[in-house]
Amino acid sequence: MQTQRSFLVTGASSGLGYAVASGLLEKGCATVVTARSTQTLEALKEKHPSLCTIIAGDLTQPNFIEHLAQQLPPSLSGAFINAGGPPAARLNELTLEQWDEAYRLLIRWKIQLTQLLLPLFIKKKYGRIVFSESTSVTRPVENLGLSSSLRMAIIGYMKTLVLENQGSGLTFNMLAPGFHETKAVERLFKKKSEQQNISRDAAKEQMQQTVPTRSMGQPEDFAALALWLLSPQSNFITGQILHLDGGTSV
Repeated sequence: MQTQRSFLVTGASSGLGYAVASGLLEKGCATVVTARSTQTLEALKEKHPSLCTIIAGDLTQPNFIEHLAQQLPPSLSGAFINAGGPPAARLNELTLEQWDEAYRLLIRWKIQLTQLLLPLFIKKKYGRIVFSESTSVTRPVENLGLSSSLRMAIIGYMKTLVLENQGSGLTFNMLAPGFHETKAVERLFKKKSEQQNISRDAAKEQMQQTVPTRSMGQPEDFAALALWLLSPQSNFITGQILHLDGGTSV
């Protein structure tokens, strides 16, 4: 990483987004972080006052996306596009209103933000965009009906971006994490514990046993790969889906 480069990390207040933002800041990269909650973002700012810029808001609101894009520095060289997932539920439990909300959460804002980032990167003839999705982009995951259905759309979007921006100096890739030690996976533990009338710990152990490594992923390991994809060293990889799921997607 070069100190003159700067990055955007969305959904940076917890979990994988927080780990990526922390990793960039630790490497001396200027980083714009955004999320609805500012408490943990303020902690990042205190630790890296000259490098960390906080722009708090709701990514599902179009006006905020426009505001965010206007505040980004001209030196921006990469974006880690990430946010939390929809509620854990089976398809027969979902209302049409929940489908509409999931579209706004999983698809719409990412497209709007990417459309605003592209002119900046194209002008520089350089840019790294990394979408953080889920292992459900290529296979359904139990109790993730919304995520399993809608996240697949981002694959088609990302691959089309590659085809339409050939020779531009831009790369587009996707990380597809499985079960990681984050707050986001707690909704799956809770759902399974309710379905089977077992404890949260028993639900976690049951899910962990479905992973070939018999372990949960660590945010710091995920961040290490994300940082490489955001770096100049990743110039020969684009349009790829990289699963970090302990072998579950084999």
